[in-house]
Amino acid sequence: MIEIQDLQKSFGDLRAVDGVSFSVEPGEVLGFLGPNGAGKSTTMRMITGFLTPTGGEVLIAGKSLGLDPIAAKNRIGYLPEGAPLYPDMTPRELLEFVAEIRRIPKSQRKERIGKVVEQIHITEVLDQRIETLSKGFKRRVGLAQAILHDPEILILDEPTDGLDPNQKHEVRHLIKEMSKDKVIILSTHILEEVDAVCTRAIIIARGKVVFDGTPGELKDRSPSGRLDDVFREITTAAAPVLA
Repeated sequence: MIEIQDLQKSFGDLRAVDGVSFSVEPGEVLGFLGPNGAGKSTTMRMITGFLTPTGGEVLIAGKSLGLDPIAAKNRIGYLPEGAPLYPDMTPRELLEFVAEIRRIPKSQRKERIGKVVEQIHITEVLDQRIETLSKGFKRRVGLAQAILHDPEILILDEPTDGLDPNQKHEVRHLIKEMSKDKVIILSTHILEEVDAVCTRAIIIARGKVVFDGTPGELKDRSPSGRLDDVFREITTAAAPVLA
């Protein structure tokens, strides 16, 4: 469903992403990890078409993001880091706007918006201006717009950022439910989230993939069996090699 081939991104003399390649199939929840400055957010922005790669290619269900961007992006739902939203809109107005630009048929919009509002639990703030919402509710509204058109592929950058423990549990449960027939890539700095919802983990350091496997395989690489320990070991070991 997603195929990343030798993806590269440079900013002047800085090589932020350096030959990243991987593929993801339906039913997989891929946790994308890396220390600050590793290149993970840059990679996710290139996968969604938000940034243009310096080199390499992104294929979405066989469609080249570079050659056929509209067809490729139609398959993607994207929740960027920070959940940028129109502050003067209400969640209802935002979802109606997104439904229109996503070309959801008018006859289906009310039903689709209602289903997503119920899934994400934002009924109580539906007609409140977004600028007045808490960080957690803004995050949920951002997730609602990402899944409104029922995309086959979800790219989620820190999806539980700002949520309380109960809300995190709800979103993780929702991700598990949606993963049955979707490809989901989520970037997170919360290692317990990888263990809770991901079927696979990729660690990137200095723009290169340094681990690709299951959370269980990741834990097995550390004597302590702790994800934070092995994450630190892998990224620290990679640093001098990749410098």
